[in-house]
Amino acid sequence: MPLPFDEHPLRHTLSNEVHARPPVPMHSPEAVTYLAFVHHDGSAGREPRHIAELAAQLGLPAPDCESGHVFLDAGELRFKWERHNEFSSYTFFRRGEAGELRDDHALLAIPAAWRNAIPGQLLVATHVVVRPSDELDPEQLVAQHLAGTAQMVVSKLSHGAGWVFTDFHIGEDGFSRFLLVSQSLTPRQTGRSVQRLLEIETYRVIGLLAFPVAKQVARLLSRAEDELADLVRRMGRAETHEGEQRVLGRLTRLAADVEQSVATTTYRFGAGAAYWAMVKLRIDELREIRVTGFPTLREFMERRLQPAMDTCETIARRQEDLSDRIARNALLLRTRVEVELERQNQQLLEQMNRRARLQLRLQETVEGLSVAAITYYGSQLVHYLAKGLGERIAPLTAETVTAVAIPVIAVLVYTGMRRMRRRLAAEEKHGG
Repeated sequence: MPLPFDEHPLRHTLSNEVHARPPVPMHSPEAVTYLAFVHHDGSAGREPRHIAELAAQLGLPAPDCESGHVFLDAGELRFKWERHNEFSSYTFFRRGEAGELRDDHALLAIPAAWRNAIPGQLLVATHVVVRPSDELDPEQLVAQHLAGTAQMVVSKLSHGAGWVFTDFHIGEDGFSRFLLVSQSLTPRQTGRSVQRLLEIETYRVIGLLAFPVAKQVARLLSRAEDELADLVRRMGRAETHEGEQRVLGRLTRLAADVEQSVATTTYRFGAGAAYWAMVKLRIDELREIRVTGFPTLREFMERRLQPAMDTCETIARRQEDLSDRIARNALLLRTRVEVELERQNQQLLEQMNRRARLQLRLQETVEGLSVAAITYYGSQLVHYLAKGLGERIAPLTAETVTAVAIPVIAVLVYTGMRRMRRRLAAEEKHGG
């Protein structure tokens, strides 16, 4: 009966997420082959069809790959597929008879044409063999490896309920190997232990993808730091605006190169740190007990993987620090350039003010000449008008009328020009 509430659309999805991708219960003896393929050139889109082909060959219906994980159970053979952010994992489980289990048995049970066509680029390939302690004595294995020359990693798991043996080397067949000997592990404990071992191997390798990037970035940073030091010296010695502009141009190009490196490597360094954290978490979940004479998984990882991860972290911080230093120096130099431009602009404004004052004086001079010219032409018009009137203006003569009109015309012209100048100044001020 459905609940009488308005449910959030993601309620069931989120609830089922904590139950997704559970470990596969395992009974010893059993062989596991694990493959991890990095997504490449659209390989993730081809995986559902490829998995459907395997299901058809096993006589099973085509699974739904939308959830990102698939489990196929064909009885003696089981298959688990999971899609992650940048890789997909393929795990094959094969039950065996006591004393007759081969370590590569799980993969050989898969059709060769299908497994050779798995999309993507192979990054991790691992065989895991699970054997019971009554069939394979872990104490004898410890004695044999102590007498041997190969360096092995041996530890007890789940507070002594199981033993793990590995050397983390890729063999001639291209696979690394784990041997899990069960003393009192339950099927679910065995499945969880195998899953954690596979995740440790996967995250270890994928986390190390950041290490070659770090070495490449380190070379770029060394060159960039040397160039930055040279630019800082040039910036201190630059005495001309053109010299500062050249230094700023080089500094801007250097900043672009470093920022491009930051943009292309930030994800890789962040992912490497996240994978390394997951490796340590998975090792914690194994609850190891040290076996005398052998390093534990934790000791091996801290001795071999920790330095590489520390290098990646150091390079990432060094890159961010260099980016900040370049930005600070660029800001300082840009400020110096702007101050110089302001000084030049100030000089230019002063020159413009001098030109404006000179132009004003010239204009005032021209205005005086204009008053005289207009007065002259106005007086001539008055003179012609007075001569035309003749005796009608008697006893005044044309010369007298003209002489009287000259100062009147001059005052009127001067007053009109002053009024016009004030009006134009007021309009300019109001418009500004």
